[in-house]
Amino acid sequence: MPPGGDPAFAPLADARMYWPVQRARVQHVVREGFQSWVGLPLERVLFDVWKCGLPGASQVERFGLPRRVVERVIGDDLVLHVNPQELAQGTDWRGFLPRRRRPRSSAFIWGGDWDLRRGGLQCVDQRNGSRYRFISDLETHRDDLTGSEAFRKFKARLESGRPWRSHQKGVLLDSEERILTYLRVYLSFMDDMAARGFDAQRGKDDLGVAVSREGRLIKINRGLHRLAMAQRVGLDSVPVTVKAVHREWWQRVTAGTTGQAALERVKAALAECTPETEPGPLDPAVNS
Repeated sequence: MPPGGDPAFAPLADARMYWPVQRARVQHVVREGFQSWVGLPLERVLFDVWKCGLPGASQVERFGLPRRVVERVIGDDLVLHVNPQELAQGTDWRGFLPRRRRPRSSAFIWGGDWDLRRGGLQCVDQRNGSRYRFISDLETHRDDLTGSEAFRKFKARLESGRPWRSHQKGVLLDSEERILTYLRVYLSFMDDMAARGFDAQRGKDDLGVAVSREGRLIKINRGLHRLAMAQRVGLDSVPVTVKAVHREWWQRVTAGTTGQAALERVKAALAECTPETEPGPLDPAVNS
């Protein structure tokens, strides 16, 4: 199984993707191994320094606290249940923040203005985003997927001699039938969600969110296809996982406390966080 694979994509497995898939698998194993044997133990030490108030604790907090350890310590309190229709605003800073100013994925506390611009190059409502359009396109043309925009885009790549491929999924779309099979897999995911509800165990990523300085939930770039499906099929509630919080929110909630006392305040405050529904003050549409 490729690192980002799903058994539903098995009919699209192709021997020509063998070596790209093996490279992806090796990279995944090496990355996970490094995190398990080097990264996580070091992060645990740093977290314990902060939690016990040892010398250097303030520096650890200033660097943002190690996210993976925070996730293990806070656990299920990071999982909130929200109406997917309300989870409208998302942020992707790759389009507007230079690399040195981007939040670090390894940190739990993020500073900066990432939450004031709810998106990257396209600051759009998640319900009008590319994933939602993709899912809606398939639903609209489910009786004849050859009429979908997705099929036309994949076919155009096929005809130009650049068939779409994914070494993470082990998929190569080098025929019209393969394209149709791929699109039907996404329809099957959506139909299963409509019949059985949201399965948090399916998919390689949680529905990740970050807490803004105002204590509102903003979607980040994880689980976007599944969120779009939940919105399209009209689910009332989905679980989202808080991956980070804004520094200003953290400081206001913890009110100068540290260690376990600070974590208890954060857990209690997370339960009150609700999705952000309004655009940010730095969105291009707001300032145009």
